[in-house]
Amino acid sequence: MQHTFTSCSPTKTQKALLCALSISILGSLFIYLAYFNLDIIWLNSIAGLLSLYLLLQSNAKVWFWSGFFFGLFWFWWIGLSFIHYHMLWAIPFVVIAIALIYGGLFWFIAKTALILSQLVQKNKSVAPQRIPSLFTIHYSLFTLSIKALGLLMLSYIHPFTFDWFKPELMFVESYFGVAKWQFGIILLTLVMVITTRKPLFLVLLVASYTSVKDAPPTLQDETLSLVTTYTPVEEKWNERKHPAQFKALFQAIQNAIDENRTAVVLPESVFPLFLNRNDALMSKLKNYATQINIVTGGLYWDGQTPRNTAYIFTKEGKVTVANKVLLVPFGESNPLPDLLSDWVNKVFYDDAVDYQASTDVVDYTLDKKRYRNAICFEATSEKLYEGRPKRMIALSNNGWFTPSIEPTLQRLLLQYYSIKYGTTIYHAVNMSPSYIIIQGRVNFL
Repeated sequence: MQHTFTSCSPTKTQKALLCALSISILGSLFIYLAYFNLDIIWLNSIAGLLSLYLLLQSNAKVWFWSGFFFGLFWFWWIGLSFIHYHMLWAIPFVVIAIALIYGGLFWFIAKTALILSQLVQKNKSVAPQRIPSLFTIHYSLFTLSIKALGLLMLSYIHPFTFDWFKPELMFVESYFGVAKWQFGIILLTLVMVITTRKPLFLVLLVASYTSVKDAPPTLQDETLSLVTTYTPVEEKWNERKHPAQFKALFQAIQNAIDENRTAVVLPESVFPLFLNRNDALMSKLKNYATQINIVTGGLYWDGQTPRNTAYIFTKEGKVTVANKVLLVPFGESNPLPDLLSDWVNKVFYDDAVDYQASTDVVDYTLDKKRYRNAICFEATSEKLYEGRPKRMIALSNNGWFTPSIEPTLQRLLLQYYSIKYGTTIYHAVNMSPSYIIIQGRVNFL
């Protein structure tokens, strides 16, 4: 006989919605606590465990609505970018579409677990010797294991190349680690507790405990000056406002020189023009670079396609152009087939041309220290951490999505990668505070 779950497995849609809402609120709490600068590690730990505990033993309907609300609570801010295109009407459609995508992913996991479990039950009477007794005897253990495996693999599923949903991220500011094996231990523990109804198995969580969050705050690197700018999107692309904006940027560079810093880092595209085609600005930056290393965002034009770029000016007179490798889906490059992509660009983006991505990740050296280059979205993707870079300089423009939780979620993802790969991340940002992340610990500037 099948094992029937009694916790969080309602049959009525109204109850399923309430249950799913509870699961997603618990699993999203860490983002909103971080947004309000509330560092409550014990609460993040308990909320994450409860969210997974309730989700694992829920039915497919609850899984669908849980995924729907996760997509809503984590990514509602994506629709805000349409404000800058004067398309307020599109925001609810975009938000609902995103929520439905994640609802579908969650439903698929739960439905797959159910179908496979039913196959096991069906074959049990026909050829029990061919099926592992552990799973045929404990039907619920098999079902839960498939669901847990689905959650473990979710971070590898990237709708339209967007890879910001990682279930283990809810433990980035908790007592537990965020490595896959640590998240696997958490899921295994919850599966055993649910199956046996014995809380004693919670002792397994000790294996997933991490002391990283208990470490004292690390010292800031005083050699780098990270510049924070607060230039709204509409002003950023207004050429009449560029002289005042550029004057402030050069003043920030001069301030870094006066403070005896070895390098100054400016945010993404603070020079919102094809910098390589502007001899006056290039000459001025090279002149300042005789006194200090400069890393700044700008655009690049090779005569055919535009690129989002980081320009690195060194005191030795060298200029490195590091083009973006991973483009923001729909924001910089349309991931749809060409015919549909052309239509979307024409209707939603004033027939704008997609940016072109570079094929190679760029590392550069400043004062004998090697840094991995990353521009905004790139810094939150696994590809940029290949080779486990010791240091990374990231440039971002969060003006498209502020005010919202987007800068907070971005920071939590950078903490996740800093812990996972041991990378120290220097992050210069427009429209939200800049910071340094060392071993997952954040130092705001």
